[in-house]
Amino acid sequence: MQETNEQGTAVEQSKPLDDLMQKVAEHKGCGTSGGSGKASCGSSAGQGDLPTEIWEKVKNHPCYSEEAHHHYARMHVAVAPACNIQCNYCNRKYDCANESRPGVVSEKLTPEQAAKKVVAVASTIPQMTVLGIAGPGDPLANPEKTFRTFELISEMAPDIKLCLSTNGLALPEHVETIKKFNVDHVTITINMVDPEVGAKIYPWIFHEHKRYKGVEAAKLLSDHQLRGLEMLTEAGILCKVNSVMIPGINDEHLVEVNKAVKSRGAFLHNIMPLISAPEHGTVFGLNGQRGPTAQELKALQDKCEGEMNMMRHCRQCRADAVGLLGEDRSAEFTTDKIMEMDVQYDPEVRREYQETVEREREAKVVAKQAELEEIAGEQSDIRVLVAVATKGSGRINEHFGHAKEFQIYELSTAGSKFVGHRRVDLYCQGGYGDEDALPTVIRAISDCHAVFVAKIGGCPRDELKGAGIEPVDGYAHEFIEQSALAWFKDYLGRVQSGEIEHIDRGDAAIRQGAYVA
Repeated sequence: MQETNEQGTAVEQSKPLDDLMQKVAEHKGCGTSGGSGKASCGSSAGQGDLPTEIWEKVKNHPCYSEEAHHHYARMHVAVAPACNIQCNYCNRKYDCANESRPGVVSEKLTPEQAAKKVVAVASTIPQMTVLGIAGPGDPLANPEKTFRTFELISEMAPDIKLCLSTNGLALPEHVETIKKFNVDHVTITINMVDPEVGAKIYPWIFHEHKRYKGVEAAKLLSDHQLRGLEMLTEAGILCKVNSVMIPGINDEHLVEVNKAVKSRGAFLHNIMPLISAPEHGTVFGLNGQRGPTAQELKALQDKCEGEMNMMRHCRQCRADAVGLLGEDRSAEFTTDKIMEMDVQYDPEVRREYQETVEREREAKVVAKQAELEEIAGEQSDIRVLVAVATKGSGRINEHFGHAKEFQIYELSTAGSKFVGHRRVDLYCQGGYGDEDALPTVIRAISDCHAVFVAKIGGCPRDELKGAGIEPVDGYAHEFIEQSALAWFKDYLGRVQSGEIEHIDRGDAAIRQGAYVA
């Protein structure tokens, strides 16, 4: 079959790929038309200015590349239940099917079950390129299960990247094994480099059959984390550092953490907001420790952003998450359902599908560049945030009422910049809007000047306007950044003509707790 891409170039498409494209389109709810096999929602691409060897490692890794996360999916398998430290923001006993939070899982797997699940997911979601083990405990506190899982997946699906996320306490003793299994992406959670700060976050750690507490525990943990980071980067393994921002405890201190991990070769620093709600049963949740506001988080990320890359698209995923960042398809792949599936793993079809993703990804970059050239002559100090409802693929393709999150972009005459996302409760409840949910959605994006959607009803449109947020549905199914820049140019024109007055929008709330689905 012959297909036409975004640039109008004819490309050959195989029958198995055609069938797979149909399944993917059906998941997105948009179907294919006329037997062409092309999803009407589409996708797109782009390349940064990284060294070639680094680009090859991150180009289709949704966590290590903000650009890739619009197009490629990941999955976590919950094979590591035990943990060797206690964090005051963690309670692994809590679970809710609609909750997206580290340490949360609906079922634990054996390595054999995990390997079968990975192959089943990769056969159904061809853009799934990364397998991670991130708990629900610590992977390196469960080394036999963790490395047996990697071994099985390497044999069954060698085209999938392997990832590991650890607290770092047992990292130095396992670096050689990590290298042996070709795990070339490791995330370490480092919340402090000062043990006095650490003692407020970690009540205890367990190391070599002994429990340590207080400052002694924090110092031992920090020493192992930083030594492990150095060993990994010396081995050429790409490292991301996660840090939880806890106002009043480590918020200002994270600048020092940023310097420490940067000097030891970390590739990416991900500063995340504390998730703290009483219903989670964590120490911080029960004692009322608050998380940061949206602007507090952005200010710290901006402060740490220099020569080191900052991650702003993290979704603080479940330990059994499946799908694109921002969506969770884990309920489609429970152990019972996996056992009933007829799995046909075809790496060639996966490769062909990912090639179509790359072609459309390139089209998105071209479209953004064209709009940047249009705005290049504008002179203004105005910066605004806008919210975008999207299902992925770098397009504005989600209805306002169906959005579970909004992606946030900062716009200026220098261009567009992704600065984060805001999780929200569903407004649409199948034919009617949830009046209680709408104010929470508006609070989540109240620092934005506009919200881009594929479609929006009359009631939320009026409420948004009343809150000073412009609903924009004139760019439905178009590329996000190209559309946002075109709108921003028009916005500047309206300000300059006196049609509207530009005002600062203030702060916004970061949502805590489970989704209301």
